[in-house]
Amino acid sequence: MTETALGWDHALSLRAQGAGDDELATILGGAPPGVLAVTGGFPNPGTFPEGVLDEIAGRLVRDDRGVALQYSPSAGVPSVRDYLVERQAQLQGRRPQLAELMVTSGGMECLELVSRSLLDPGDDVAVEGPTYLGAIMVFLGHRAQLTAVGTDAGGMLVDDLRARLEAGYRPKFVYTIPDYQNPSGRTLGLDRRRALVETCRRHGVVILEDVAYRETAYDGAPLPSLWSLAPDVVIQAGTFSKVFFPGVRLGWATGPAELIRALVAAKQTTDQCAGALGQRMVEEYGRAGHFERQLPAARAFYASQWTATRAALDAHLAAHCSWSEPTGGFFTWLTLPEGLDTTRLRPAAVEAGVTYVPGRPFHVDGGGARELRFSFSLLSEPDLDLAVRRLAGVVERALQPAAGGVP
Repeated sequence: MTETALGWDHALSLRAQGAGDDELATILGGAPPGVLAVTGGFPNPGTFPEGVLDEIAGRLVRDDRGVALQYSPSAGVPSVRDYLVERQAQLQGRRPQLAELMVTSGGMECLELVSRSLLDPGDDVAVEGPTYLGAIMVFLGHRAQLTAVGTDAGGMLVDDLRARLEAGYRPKFVYTIPDYQNPSGRTLGLDRRRALVETCRRHGVVILEDVAYRETAYDGAPLPSLWSLAPDVVIQAGTFSKVFFPGVRLGWATGPAELIRALVAAKQTTDQCAGALGQRMVEEYGRAGHFERQLPAARAFYASQWTATRAALDAHLAAHCSWSEPTGGFFTWLTLPEGLDTTRLRPAAVEAGVTYVPGRPFHVDGGGARELRFSFSLLSEPDLDLAVRRLAGVVERALQPAAGGVP
């Protein structure tokens, strides 16, 4: 019997067929040897917990097997939810009711659960331009229509959104990353936060607030969250990937009880429950005060990384490019000179020993050709300088087409 190669494209669902280029998998896959990657939003392993996790895990496996090694309720282990309620009260100045909070398998799952619960094919979602690539992929996977709301150095242009809503535009929800946004590094100002929640409340539109980077504020003092300002209209998606470690795959959702109830029901048809061992590790770590001891050093580290990056940009790219000025998080957003295209430049950049994420995939309206995301969380400070110098050489060569640059 002879085996023949079979094509299986015909077996793919409409959702899989519409998935498009796997840009996110490319980011997660790393860079070729010798190439400095300023791509993924990876926390630096030097900020991961050290010296306590083995004790916590060993104790849980020994003494709490009936909970830590078992399935958990879809909403989360009860004691973990109690801890997270206390943590939100401490960090955000507002205490959710237990029915207003659930545990998720990371922030991405929260976006998926919200999409499963709120979106029908053809529904519209308002997003920032640019916005998180992973969110774009989730929303498009549910066959939503995406509408970009413009941004500037102060975050989303809320007046633009307000004008559209007053003209009759009705998205199912508005997705925003108000703190140290991925990809731009920008922060939504306090006046705009208040205007956004009041505008959406007036028009009956839900806000999906992604706070993945909120606790990485360099000064430890982020602005009030949208959820704390308007818990009646905001679903907050949080994650422990940036402040604990990504391998735990743990996050939370906080919002109106009826919406959280729908998310819990949706979770019963995805992974049913987040891993109980990871949940209990977060709880034990947090109740012992380790977050308060660990996070100041992590914030100082990322602030130092940005200081080194900004110095390199000032030294090597100031003549040609502009960039955002983050006050937290892992990213700055570069804008190259007119006529350059960061997607077309990337092969030359890889050849020169540096790789980045082009700006276009972060836009839903075709924009971003001259933009790129630069992540400074992983490389050492000398390598950050070298990465910027290599990128500067690529830009300078591209501006000289007669010398073989990329137009």
